[in-house]
Amino acid sequence: MAARHAIPVIYQDREHAEVGGLMSYGASIGDAYRHVGVYTGRILKGAKPADLPVVQSTKFEFVINLPTARALGIEIPPTLLARADEVIE
Repeated sequence: MAARHAIPVIYQDREHAEVGGLMSYGASIGDAYRHVGVYTGRILKGAKPADLPVVQSTKFEFVINLPTARALGIEIPPTLLARADEVIE
């Protein structure tokens, strides 16, 4: 819908930027899976899930899709491109 109406949108998941979204900024999925693995290991070693602390992601990814920006007629400033973790050409 956003593409059909030429509305620039920033998404939470990098997958949206990979398939044509303008930008994404959100927690790294790989980092989240690592936290799941650590929690699973603790539980398998006998820890009670209720006793485990709540952990938030500390790694975030910023992805920019340049073909989408061009299609929308948006020029991304070089300083913003330099801050991106990944720029899709």
